[in-house]
Amino acid sequence: MTSPMTSAPTQLSRSPKLQSLVLALGLLHMPLAAQAYSLAEAAAAALAQDPSYRAAEQARLAGQEKKPQGIAGLLPSVSGTAAARDLSYAGADLDYRSYSLSLTQPLFNLASIQAARQGFEQVKASEATFQAARQEALLRVAEAYFKVLTEQDNLSSVQAEKTAIGEQLEQAKRSFEVGSATVTDQQEAQARFDLAVAKEIAANNSLSVARSALVLLTNQPLPDRLVGPSGSIAIARPEPSTAEPWIEQARTNSFSVLKAQAEAVSARYEVTKKMAGHLPSLDLVANRTYSQETTAVDTNSGSNYVGLSLTVPLFAGGLTLSQTREASALQVKADLDLQATRLQAEQSARTAYLNAVAGLSQVQALEAAEKSSKLALDSNKLGYEVGVRINIDVLNAQQQLYAAQRDLSKARYDTLLAGLKLRASVGSLQTNDLDSVSQLLQAAANKPAQAQ
Repeated sequence: MTSPMTSAPTQLSRSPKLQSLVLALGLLHMPLAAQAYSLAEAAAAALAQDPSYRAAEQARLAGQEKKPQGIAGLLPSVSGTAAARDLSYAGADLDYRSYSLSLTQPLFNLASIQAARQGFEQVKASEATFQAARQEALLRVAEAYFKVLTEQDNLSSVQAEKTAIGEQLEQAKRSFEVGSATVTDQQEAQARFDLAVAKEIAANNSLSVARSALVLLTNQPLPDRLVGPSGSIAIARPEPSTAEPWIEQARTNSFSVLKAQAEAVSARYEVTKKMAGHLPSLDLVANRTYSQETTAVDTNSGSNYVGLSLTVPLFAGGLTLSQTREASALQVKADLDLQATRLQAEQSARTAYLNAVAGLSQVQALEAAEKSSKLALDSNKLGYEVGVRINIDVLNAQQQLYAAQRDLSKARYDTLLAGLKLRASVGSLQTNDLDSVSQLLQAAANKPAQAQ
């Protein structure tokens, strides 16, 4: 007798049109259900869609204009004027036309020189701000991506735990029915099963929240499940292997430090610029003027001159002195901000390094805990079957195993994220770093299949 399951392939193979239709429908459903969505793809989408990062791009473009704005004060300026008047006076018509063209080239103006120098520093500050925003965008998407993977693993672990407890519950019921176990075993298993159901509901909700957060960053739909590692991940140790090189690099290369450093230099230029209000300025001036007056007799006149214009400030009501004192105080503040930023960069690099190193040790310890928990569960199951262990021992061993697996999954992703944060703390996080992590995850996902 042929079952429907065995006859369906035969019927399908005899109908090429039906076979093509089924294949097409399968391809339509494949992108959501089976398509891999890597961390590298999520990062690329976030850089294209994240509003915070795109706003930082526009702020960078605006900041780049500080350079030409500062230089403009050192370049010549040209202006022109024109006038025309038609009058009637004492029965006579009077027409007047005049044209003037002036050119001014600053020869010495310390305030303009310092403003130009400030423009260069302001461009550096805006570039550092943008690069920091880029790193923050990459870290946001990495954290959101790892959060989804963590919640996926957590849900899978809770579901596996619920299934295992359900089997233990059925076994306790059978044992109670035949009189080889007490009702307490059944009640304990039932309580654990109900708790597992509650955990599954919470895990489903946490996964939905995590997926929504990633979608908001990438503005792209996610597949039903992100492909995560099925086994151990070969996470490399930080290189250099000690904290001092990372800390020193953070002091000089961190984007927050570079921004504060540019702002401190700009503040020093600002002090000189305000003090320049006491100094004279010298300009080269060229002028061309032409006028025409029409009455009974036409009169034309014109003049050309090239000369120097010296401006000497004498008294401004104390404004220059006040602005100089203000700029001096702001310079001291900028220097102190730079010191504080360097200390913060050192602390961030130190913390990220310690988290990365501790994470590797924690992963190793949890991998060992997972193995020992599996052995303990097998031993308790065997002991329960021969009567030397009770049902609660098996349930506790199951709970310990799945808790260790959940902790191990989270520790792996936290360690990968700590490595990315370490690179960000020294200003070296790039998209290729996320590409490397993405390849690492894919390799770990394919490892079990290769082993088979």
